[in-house]
Amino acid sequence: MDVYALPMTTRFRGITVREGLLLAGPAGWGEFCPFPEYDDRESVAWLAAAREAAGAGWPEPVREQVPVNCTVPAVGPEHAQRIVRASGCTTAKVKVADAGAPLSEDLERVAAVRDALGPAGLVRVDANAAWDVATAVAAIGELDRAAGGLEYVEQPCWEVDDLAAVRRAVDVPIAADESIRRAEDPMRVVAAGAADIVVLKVSPLGGVRRALRIAEEVGLPVVVSSAVESGVGLAAGLALAGALPELHHACGLATASLLADDVVDEPLRPVDGLLPVPRRAPEPVHRSRVAAAADRAAWWNGRHDRVAALLDTAPLSTG
Repeated sequence: MDVYALPMTTRFRGITVREGLLLAGPAGWGEFCPFPEYDDRESVAWLAAAREAAGAGWPEPVREQVPVNCTVPAVGPEHAQRIVRASGCTTAKVKVADAGAPLSEDLERVAAVRDALGPAGLVRVDANAAWDVATAVAAIGELDRAAGGLEYVEQPCWEVDDLAAVRRAVDVPIAADESIRRAEDPMRVVAAGAADIVVLKVSPLGGVRRALRIAEEVGLPVVVSSAVESGVGLAAGLALAGALPELHHACGLATASLLADDVVDEPLRPVDGLLPVPRRAPEPVHRSRVAAAADRAAWWNGRHDRVAALLDTAPLSTG
């Protein structure tokens, strides 16, 4: 097993270095990279996804390419425009509600993104569950106006009932992310009428096959997104997007641009807003060059062993 440490181009989710562990198997390579706030129990699904990629591989795709959005972190408006224009994408996901930042900064960022995309582009925003209901309703109205119309708002609140309340109060579609990937029962979102769209991420959901089963169960349009993995883990997200029976929205899989380096030789970067669907993860040929420091490698190996013991005791079902 190899542990990597990849510097990020911009602080994202409070981190400036993305770390994870790579493991090899008969089908290729898998990636285990739960964020630091995930405890061992919650990290079990991440290891199941890595084992699926390395050991079993992925289902055959039904499409060769998937449309993707560019991701705009909590940066200034000029920087946001540069990101959008350099991406070649016609859809942009804009991070909002960054801790300590005023709404005015979000409005400036969203307006700048609209300007860079032009009137035909699609703007979506992600609040990462930062708001309460009243704040969400007010902010969404202002952001929708600044964007000249939002495609959707992702996870404005944490609680499912709050999501449902926001959805009833606004005209902008609501997408559920954390309420799916960090929930014991993803179907609560559907039962509560809390979302128009679900965001699925392969690693936190336990693999491509398990994510496909969840997509079928929820019965809502799906956006496949990454968890800011290296090129190895990102390939699994593309495999899911490629295998979905229907794909109505651009996917959040153009996140290689958030990393200043990668373990693979050719990072997965979109051309004309599209990414190819791989049959297996690319070889992490640069894993030695981007190896984590010894103390971090020891931390990740210890984490892997603890999580593996949990997974071996209670394997995840793929349906």
